[in-house]
Amino acid sequence: MQLRFQYRAYLTPGQCISAARVFGCKRVVWNDALSLQKPRKAANKCLGNPRHRTAEGPYLQIPKAAELGKLLITSAKKSSERAFLTDAPVGVLQQALRDLDKAWKAHEDSKSGKRKGGRVEPPRAKSRKDNRQTARFTASDHFKITKDGRLRLPKIGNVRVKWSRDLPSAPSSVTLIKDRSGRYWVSFVIESDPVADALPTVDGDQGIDLGLSRFAVLADGTHIASPKYLRRAEKKLKRRQRELSRKKKGSSNRDKARMKVARAHAAVADARRNFHHQWSHKLTGENQAVFVETLNVRGMARGRLATSVHDAGWGQFVSFLAYKATRRGRQIVKIARDFPSSQICSACGHRDGPKPLHVRTWACSRPKCRAQHDRDWNAGKNVRNEGRRILTAPTPPTPGPGASRR
Repeated sequence: MQLRFQYRAYLTPGQCISAARVFGCKRVVWNDALSLQKPRKAANKCLGNPRHRTAEGPYLQIPKAAELGKLLITSAKKSSERAFLTDAPVGVLQQALRDLDKAWKAHEDSKSGKRKGGRVEPPRAKSRKDNRQTARFTASDHFKITKDGRLRLPKIGNVRVKWSRDLPSAPSSVTLIKDRSGRYWVSFVIESDPVADALPTVDGDQGIDLGLSRFAVLADGTHIASPKYLRRAEKKLKRRQRELSRKKKGSSNRDKARMKVARAHAAVADARRNFHHQWSHKLTGENQAVFVETLNVRGMARGRLATSVHDAGWGQFVSFLAYKATRRGRQIVKIARDFPSSQICSACGHRDGPKPLHVRTWACSRPKCRAQHDRDWNAGKNVRNEGRRILTAPTPPTPGPGASRR
């Protein structure tokens, strides 16, 4: 499996200027390629489907990364208008074209149904005013970690990196990132063997019921308090935002105020990410199997509880659980979204019907049971029971090549 290791980087003023040139060259190549592809795709769309054409005319060939590289990189460097492309490594520019092809493929696959999830919008032109910039250096760029612990990036120089942990193996690529708060990061992609990273087998499993008043209630009765990082920083964020709104558009003071707002939001996001890492690390380390419910986060984020839903960050937490479980040799089971975890009595299995959100405790209506339940704790136990059932359920046999599809 592929893993990403991210470290903080500290660039000198001269290296910041060189990095800005690399970001700019990548942006120009991306926009030039997009300006060639979009008109041809629009013209082909006017002709309709090849099987059921709505107009007459030839279909235009859409140039791919290899052809665009010769035209927009190799040949363009020889012209006076694009001579500045020599300020960026060739691998970064070629990777921008490959990323553009992937963006078009994701858009087309989302329309045809080959890609799961919602529809992906077509790629758009990049702006020099974007607050987040990235550049990916591949093996062809010959990036290197020097003996004194610095990262040598072509066209930029030896960058000082804060190595918070060692890289387990040689990286295949590195991405230089400038985030919205003006910080620089380097992100390495490495190949990791899940078997080598697996932990010893332990007894025990855990069901997790995610919530807002309490971040999570576990099947064993313990709960994780909700830190509410965004709510706690709301007063400071409002003050920073008011300061930004008073500044004149296009002024240097407005850019400084925008940076303060971005840094305040980055502090909230960093604290939340650290919280998710700590608890996902703990849960996957202490349990052989983890069961978690599948929530419609996108739908819940449209309602009156949108701020609290975003503040909890359930999607990020579940994704951390998934990759840590895979890396450590653990099992993670996502319970179906329509499973009524809050309606079933965990003691007898009787389905007691839906209940409004303000009902936090209830008693089973079955005369022989009458068990008293805490809503969240009961849901956590039901999630664990359903996860155990899924793990122990026999897998259906795979049909042979001559089996009928009826």
